[in-house]
Amino acid sequence: MKKIGIVITDGVGFRNFVLSEFLTEISKAYNQVVIYSGLPQENYKEITLPENIEVKELEIFTESRITWFYRKLKEVAHMTLHKNYYGINNNLKRGYPKKNTKRGILTKIAYKIAGIYHTEKAINKYEKLQFNSFKNNTITQRYLSILKESKPDLLFFTHQRPPYLAPFLYCANVLKIHTTSFIFSWDNLASKGRMMGSFNSYLVWSDLMKKELIHFYPNTIPENVKVIGTPQFEPYVMEQYKTQKSNFFQKFNLDASKKVICYSCADAGIGANDAVHIASVMQYINNNPKLNLQLLVRTSPAEDGLRFEPLKEKFPEIKWNIPKWKLARNNHVESWSQRIPSIEDVIDLRSILEFSSLNINMCSTMGLDFMLFNKPVIYTVFGNETNDLYNDQLFLNYVHLEYVIDSKAVAIAKDETELHAYLTEALEQPELRKENREALIKLEISKTLKGTSNRMAKTLMKWS
Repeated sequence: MKKIGIVITDGVGFRNFVLSEFLTEISKAYNQVVIYSGLPQENYKEITLPENIEVKELEIFTESRITWFYRKLKEVAHMTLHKNYYGINNNLKRGYPKKNTKRGILTKIAYKIAGIYHTEKAINKYEKLQFNSFKNNTITQRYLSILKESKPDLLFFTHQRPPYLAPFLYCANVLKIHTTSFIFSWDNLASKGRMMGSFNSYLVWSDLMKKELIHFYPNTIPENVKVIGTPQFEPYVMEQYKTQKSNFFQKFNLDASKKVICYSCADAGIGANDAVHIASVMQYINNNPKLNLQLLVRTSPAEDGLRFEPLKEKFPEIKWNIPKWKLARNNHVESWSQRIPSIEDVIDLRSILEFSSLNINMCSTMGLDFMLFNKPVIYTVFGNETNDLYNDQLFLNYVHLEYVIDSKAVAIAKDETELHAYLTEALEQPELRKENREALIKLEISKTLKGTSNRMAKTLMKWS
């Protein structure tokens, strides 16, 4: 009798591991499956779960000041150790406080200590202090009771970073339960802070990601890192999410006689130039009426799209896709993580990927989504250090995007002239960068989409 515990932390994890084939495959491999959910339990009622799957909602852990300090110290030390990576160094600089609030002063102290002591040994010491600081916390003790009662053979974390789940990882370590984590996104290792803790084994997207993991976490045993691809894109090869082209045009009130350009937005924090980019696309469309083009804008699932109201008034002809993700609750330390996708949105997104002619975005993972459907992709980065726009060109220095740039799979438009030229290229020669796109997909996702969840289930079973 084998039992697995699966920790689903947020809405994106819900999409990747609940709305993919993962639960079907994992329920075949194990006798019992327990989902330890960072989302409200009621959200699973809309899904038909296999009979051997049980859902347990986790109470929300809130860090004390001392726990927060040690966690911050660990993260800053990790970033200091690896600050030769542009993305990490950029986040390190951005994190330094400008004000002398209580938290600001503590953060400055963490920066001071980490600036001196930031070896891997020191980082592990900070993590031990962090874990010791919450081991007697009421929520931690309840987590311990839950795991003692469930007794899973393996505990699988679907995301390696959320700090509010560190006590759950600690409890698994106390009970000597084998822990495994999936590395959540393509940019997490080379541009983000430290993971919530160390795991016994890891599942990664690609050979490239495995190499990065071992570099940033040198205590990792290479044999305990398995390349399986990612379930993030698996819904694109699942029959239940497919739809007809006519339904796509009808759903978004599009003109079936025109080609569709899709602009996919970043979240408000880094997508400050979205409106500028969108207006430039509309200028191209209006300047070239004979091309029969129309624009569909998909906003970020992390927001409600209200910031685009002035743009809607200026360009009423733009069609909009506001992702159907519902906010499960507000009382959470990371409220954005509680936005949960609907099945309808997965169908909508897949149809956009399949039936749009090309995609424009600001250095987003969405570029990979469109490339999986062999669609041309343009990155718009109009902002720099000298103009009045948000400096989105700085992201081009991030390691994961350097691979994209070097691959030549994506056109990089740094101003309106370049964007309009690349739009013409994509419309007139959509296959021009096809081989480059295929090579980039192979680099970033080393396994086929079909069978991803089956590979994951088999690998996890071997570790149980």
